Amino acid sequence: MQDQLFEAIRDGNLSLVQTLIDKHPQFINMTDSRGSTPLLLAAYYNHDAIVGYLLTKGAAVDAMDASGHTALMGVCFKGYVTVAEQLIRAGANVNQTTPRGATALIYAVSFNHIALAEILLQHGADATAKDAGGQSAIAYAEAKGYDDMLQVLQKSIT
Repeated sequence: MQDQLFEAIRDGNLSLVQTLIDKHPQFINMTDSRGSTPLLLAAYYNHDAIVGYLLTKGAAVDAMDASGHTALMGVCFKGYVTVAEQLIRAGANVNQTTPRGATALIYAVSFNHIALAEILLQHGADATAKDAGGQSAIAYAEAKGYDDMLQVLQKSIT
């Protein structure tokens, strides 16, 4: 039954996800073999309707997968603005870190997703927070030569 839920999420089948969660509410924060919750998986696949439904059912917005990534981090390296906004509205911690100290902002910067970086900064993301390697989002933008991103980040700290 749990495998059916994760398959329905991958397929973007909102109706089946609703049926399964309504029938088995304990599935809302369970994990698959990779440590992903239904919310993490729905966010990763950019299924905003499923993300919205899972959030209304009490999905843990800051749950981490086996690698220590949250749904917000995942959408920030994928570039999914709408899902990121949903997660932030639901209370996602914009400064949550992985075990290696990476943040959603560091992921958005690393993949040059300017719109996501702006959203995160508007909601309190720290552009100066450093990962385990001592690198901040600003340092990543500088290293990759992302001048437009660098301007966005520098505005947030002045």
